[in-house]
Amino acid sequence: MAVQEARRYGGRHGAGEHPTACAGCAHCGETGHRRAVAAFLARREELAAGHGVPAAVAHSPVAARQWVSDELAQSARAVTAHGREASLAWLARVRTGSLAAVWAAVLALLLGQALTALGTGWTAARTAGLCTALLLAAPLTAAAHAHRARGGLLAPLTGEDNRLSTTRAVAAAWLLFLCYTLLFLTSRSLTTTAFGLSGAAGLVTVLALVSAVAVTARLVVSTRIAGRRLQKVRADRPRAADLLCDDNGRADLADVQYVLVSGAVLAFAAVRLAADPARLPELPWSLALLVAVSAAWHLAAKCTEGGPPAVHAVVRAREAGDLDAPIRTGDDIEIRGHGFVPAGAAAPDPLTRLVVRIGPVHAHVPLVPVPGGFANPTDTVLTVPLPADVEPGRVEVSVVTAAGFETNRVTIDVAD
Repeated sequence: MAVQEARRYGGRHGAGEHPTACAGCAHCGETGHRRAVAAFLARREELAAGHGVPAAVAHSPVAARQWVSDELAQSARAVTAHGREASLAWLARVRTGSLAAVWAAVLALLLGQALTALGTGWTAARTAGLCTALLLAAPLTAAAHAHRARGGLLAPLTGEDNRLSTTRAVAAAWLLFLCYTLLFLTSRSLTTTAFGLSGAAGLVTVLALVSAVAVTARLVVSTRIAGRRLQKVRADRPRAADLLCDDNGRADLADVQYVLVSGAVLAFAAVRLAADPARLPELPWSLALLVAVSAAWHLAAKCTEGGPPAVHAVVRAREAGDLDAPIRTGDDIEIRGHGFVPAGAAAPDPLTRLVVRIGPVHAHVPLVPVPGGFANPTDTVLTVPLPADVEPGRVEVSVVTAAGFETNRVTIDVAD
């Protein structure tokens, strides 16, 4: 379990790692992050097994738990700091890789056309295709350079939560295809009079549809966040899996079907263009309707995902053998509800930002390690000690999540 978690956070250990870190080195940044993750996991497993706690606090369960939580929180902050360095190095590598992929595609097109021209001769269509590729590669290179600090060509596809946006990626794919098609037909029209625009209504309709979905999805998400109906935690960096998964990294059916349907219809249009390069590909209205249904499904999922956190009840935590009693200062209280750990906030550092407001006191939720994870906090239950600064009487309790959302307030009675 610890090995799998280390790979999820920082990847695998590579051979021939640098023994020392150097500024600006992508390899060293990722190596430092992997080492920080490995150190955190080892420390968590050690403390979960009950080892490594100083003798000065070992006699007090409350003091030992707080010391363990502070130790893990400090280690988690080190992991986050190294993660930022690794993220910057990764974005720089993505920018370089995306530019290399663009110009490699142009070179592959040139080689493919040269090979297919053997025996048949060079045609105007081949010239138009090569010119179109060059015309598209130039502005893409300029855009990548302008957004070099955000991953180059990845920047327009990244949402405000630093994750790849499925709707933006689909809209960008259709826009790129339509631009290529129009530029290709324009280049052909310089050497031939054939320039067919008939039957392009379906293609234009699909482009308008996916573009509207991208804009609407962004509006829906921002509106739901502003209305405190959706929690969003910023990711450390974009990942290709974001296109098909939710914020927790689990495959999302709405995202998967939208990408698959849009990709299949886009491939159909590309085949139509290759079969008849003299006109815009004719897209049947049935396929346009299929994309519309897929987009509606995806948009409906965006409107219903997530939800605000809420506290249902606050009770005195009772261990085996304890007598039933009212809540007093120093007791552990158990807060029951939902949404305490929003999607994307299960990593160690976001967990350390979880706070319980008890009257005027803000108490950080202690991290309680168990083999392979944490027993506290969880998405539905939080356990915190009642601080000594809380006065007896009626006290309001609420939870502030890592996304910055505060729950409803529940009143408890604190006895003398």
